[in-house]
Amino acid sequence: MRSDAYRIGVDVGGTFTDVVGIAADGTETLAKAPSTPADQSEGVIAGLGNLAEALGLTLAELLRRTERIVHGTTVATNALLERRGAKAAMLTTEGHRDVIEMREGLKPERYDLRLPAPEPLVPRSLRLPVRERLRADGGVETPLDAASLDTAIARLREAGAEAVAICFLHSWRDPSHEQAAAEAVARALPGAYVTCSAEVLPQIKEFERFSTTAVNAYVGPAVSRYLARLKGRLEEAGYRGTLFVILSHGGVAPVEEAARLAVGTALSGPAGGVAAAVALARQGLGGDLVTFDMGGTSTDIALVAGGEAALGRGRSVGGERIALESLDIVTLGAGGGSIAHLGPGGTLQVGPRSAGAVPGPACYGQGGTEPTVTDANLVLGYLDPANFLGGRKRLDAAAAERAVAGLAARLGLAPEACAAGIHRLVNARMADGVRVATVRRGVDPRGFALLGFGGAAGLHATAVARELGLRRAVVPLFAAGLSAWGMLQSDLRYEVSQSVIGAGGMPEDAELRALFERLERQGRARMEGWYSGEVTALRGADMRYGEQVFEVAVPLDGIAWDGPDLAGQLRAAFHARHRALFTYDLPGEEVVLVNARVAVVGRLPQPPVAARPAAARAEPVARRRVWLEEGVAEAPVFRFEALAPDQAVQGPALVESATTTVLLRPGDAARMDGRGWLDVALG
Repeated sequence: MRSDAYRIGVDVGGTFTDVVGIAADGTETLAKAPSTPADQSEGVIAGLGNLAEALGLTLAELLRRTERIVHGTTVATNALLERRGAKAAMLTTEGHRDVIEMREGLKPERYDLRLPAPEPLVPRSLRLPVRERLRADGGVETPLDAASLDTAIARLREAGAEAVAICFLHSWRDPSHEQAAAEAVARALPGAYVTCSAEVLPQIKEFERFSTTAVNAYVGPAVSRYLARLKGRLEEAGYRGTLFVILSHGGVAPVEEAARLAVGTALSGPAGGVAAAVALARQGLGGDLVTFDMGGTSTDIALVAGGEAALGRGRSVGGERIALESLDIVTLGAGGGSIAHLGPGGTLQVGPRSAGAVPGPACYGQGGTEPTVTDANLVLGYLDPANFLGGRKRLDAAAAERAVAGLAARLGLAPEACAAGIHRLVNARMADGVRVATVRRGVDPRGFALLGFGGAAGLHATAVARELGLRRAVVPLFAAGLSAWGMLQSDLRYEVSQSVIGAGGMPEDAELRALFERLERQGRARMEGWYSGEVTALRGADMRYGEQVFEVAVPLDGIAWDGPDLAGQLRAAFHARHRALFTYDLPGEEVVLVNARVAVVGRLPQPPVAARPAAARAEPVARRRVWLEEGVAEAPVFRFEALAPDQAVQGPALVESATTTVLLRPGDAARMDGRGWLDVALG
């Protein structure tokens, strides 16, 4: 890394776009800009401009000196949540057009008789049958019929389809029919986004494969257009490096790969925060963490145990099944912009509706009139109206008071009591989200520390941790930009997989070796031509007992691949994993290998870590009247960046930076760690 070079992480949130630049000496600089939902690239460029200004550079100078940009985007997520994706169509095996509508025959709430059926992303009129059929063993039952394919393509052209998902039965065995259909569609509809299920997810289980491919088609055009637009704008502004995108599994990929597999960006933004937690665990924060990422629109919660983040498959985003491997993240519609309102029966409710970036909370002065969590925090005295975004913008305290007072009058409460209710209610909702991520997965969170980040987390982290019985909460100095920072700690990662289930439960040793070696070669081939660094292959498998209907993901790190009885080693690994998860195993039962998986990881150079310089003990810069459960208090206010390493701060107190504020409650004892985070022992 050149001595004058930078690496930049960019995280687009619902309210703000966070940009973190790390210099060659490890110095970190955070800048923010309002997000621009209509075109996120505008907010990205504005955030980069603010970063350049903070560094005393022009945007062109900064970009010329930047070696790497890693970006987290919510384009795919928003398209799913708001149902604003492409006009997508599907070509599928004759007789199977309703797979994505029948799903698996289950409902999210199986005993709710009034629950309406979910609306599929691809309407039935655009799910077109093609005469072809592969058998489960890969043999051809019915050859691909050219006339049937031409008829379907003609209907796609008439309907004006923007994207086409090609999902043929058993194509994971042999993709040739899908590939031939994709070539025909590309010739007939040259501007369409075309995606094949055998490329997106070459695995058994037709619904999961069809659904994941349909989501890829639905979000693909929007993601592709956005990334192409952003890349073009960066190049026009002077950037000549590689633009990476962080994917749902926490690794990064070049922008071209992210556009091809757009469904892999569905959890792009939240993944950066989990990557940051893993990096901080390696830097000494502790290996058992609950990540608590509270932004303006939502809160994302995940678990890091033993320094590793949990991965899973079968996630639903916006009600749509995505079977790609992704970080296990729980997302709540609760953030600083969440709107407080009266629910059924006149009860106070907070969220999930949000004021977002436009108009934003009432205190932003952009036309918002409904009370939000941020407005409540301002009324309670937790925020300094003059310190928002480091003084770049002043909050309108009077507007916040009017918004909260209007709701308070309907409840028959004083404005401060109403604001306190909003604050407590959103804390309770977020604590429930942590329970979903921990207790419902069989994990006792009380032995974990709560890592609070995102612009709003500092005001809520200690209360949420206390409600859960946790004894420790941690808030980094760069809490508002920690997700963007975490993106720069991630490595290049390609996931490849293949279903292998056959007549026997477990292939022979030679077949197993050949299978995993072939998958590893596929992953390494994707890096050829532009990446020449250190590459590591992480192998895993999905296995089950013969009579089970679900698979268990089994890491295969300790397997001696050249050793004797390879199949026996895999069986033993499955028994051990099953025992760890469910407290028992069945050594006499047949073990079935369902899916082989390889993650090929290219190690990207990690940014250096700058040590915080020694400093004199900081004194309070002000005192502020705050409303707490214990009563009104005059709390000292400290500057976050001025705290000396090992300096202690007793609650009640406020610790403020340009982009976040930490509320310490009575009994809390905080210590400033020399590596840049506030470590709070809860009273």
